Amino acid sequence: MTILVLGGTGKTGRRVADRLTALNLPVRIGSRSAVPAFDWYDRATWEPALDGVTAAYLSYYPDLAFPGAGENIKAFTDLAVRNGVRRLVLLSGRGEPEAQASERIVQESGALWTIVRCSWFMQNFSEDFLFEQVREGVIALPAADVPEPFVDVDDIADVAAAALSQEGHGDTLYELTGPRLLTFAEVAAELSKATGREIAFVRVTSEAYVAGAVAHGVPQEAAEGLARLFTDILDGRNAQVADGVRQALGRPARDFTAFAQANAQVWD
Repeated sequence: MTILVLGGTGKTGRRVADRLTALNLPVRIGSRSAVPAFDWYDRATWEPALDGVTAAYLSYYPDLAFPGAGENIKAFTDLAVRNGVRRLVLLSGRGEPEAQASERIVQESGALWTIVRCSWFMQNFSEDFLFEQVREGVIALPAADVPEPFVDVDDIADVAAAALSQEGHGDTLYELTGPRLLTFAEVAAELSKATGREIAFVRVTSEAYVAGAVAHGVPQEAAEGLARLFTDILDGRNAQVADGVRQALGRPARDFTAFAQANAQVWD
């Protein structure tokens, strides 16, 4: 019954692992620092990580939209099924054609599958590449003035953990969003209200964003990939809410205001 959680030290993975551990289920963390180690870019690490595993959470780094993701997902799922994995849960990207290609690979793998499809995480502002920008008071992105239904990572983890540990979620695609649409300017206003200080949104060029991200420690290739996602995906294609959280869990999705209030102290 061992469950492999890939990206088990990341935003979604560590939360999924915590939930499964709280249910007294045996969990194996899939990361480069784990024992055995797992690395998406070193296929020699895959089989040791899969030893004795019956279910797996697939979180691809850095994103399913990046080159080579589909080939790695195909190779890994084939190996996983050959090694006895019977259930796969894929974290997928909303509005990303490359991610939908990986979804089809998992759906055709022969395992019981669940797709958890979502887009922008609320926690990108509190734990990831936008954290320092929020602390410094300026969110500078190459993003158009289009709304996005930001989703709370805790909702993602709740759905993924349920799909890995309960019956009734197999061969199902859950599209997860928050309960309302917000532009980045409106996000800045929400964060300003929660923190009690001025946080602004400024639209910048892709080149300026990449330079700023690299200056904050984001690798060049990752920064360029993120810039492409801003310009390609944030074009309004995801400007509608979905009801996947309620479908999976029977409760509403968490709202951005609650997230901002709960995390206000981290930006001090």
